[in-house]
Amino acid sequence: MKFHTLNELEQKTNPETLDKARKLYEQESLTQKLRLLRGKYGFKQDDLNGFTQTAVSKLERRKDIKVSTLIEYLDGLGLGLEIVALPKDGNTEREVLLRM
Repeated sequence: MKFHTLNELEQKTNPETLDKARKLYEQESLTQKLRLLRGKYGFKQDDLNGFTQTAVSKLERRKDIKVSTLIEYLDGLGLGLEIVALPKDGNTEREVLLRM
C-alpha cells in the first residue's frame, strides 16, 4: 500500500473542500485549546467565575463561540484576548482589531 504525503493529498483535493476542512479543523482545535488552557492554569470547570460547570462544559464543546463569551471565559482564567486581521495575500502586515 502506497502512502501519500500531506502535500500530495492537498494537491489532489478540491480547493473549496480543503478550505472547508481547514476551517472545521480550526473550530475543533479552538475547543481543544480552551480545555488545555483551563487545565494549564489549574482551573476545573466549576472554578471559573461567572460560569457554572455546565456552562463551561457546553462552551468547550461549541463549534461557534461569541467573542464576548470568549472574553469572559478567558478573563475567568486571568487571560486576555487579541484579535488580529491578517492579509490573505501573504503580506506580513497585521492589524490589531481588539485587545482585551
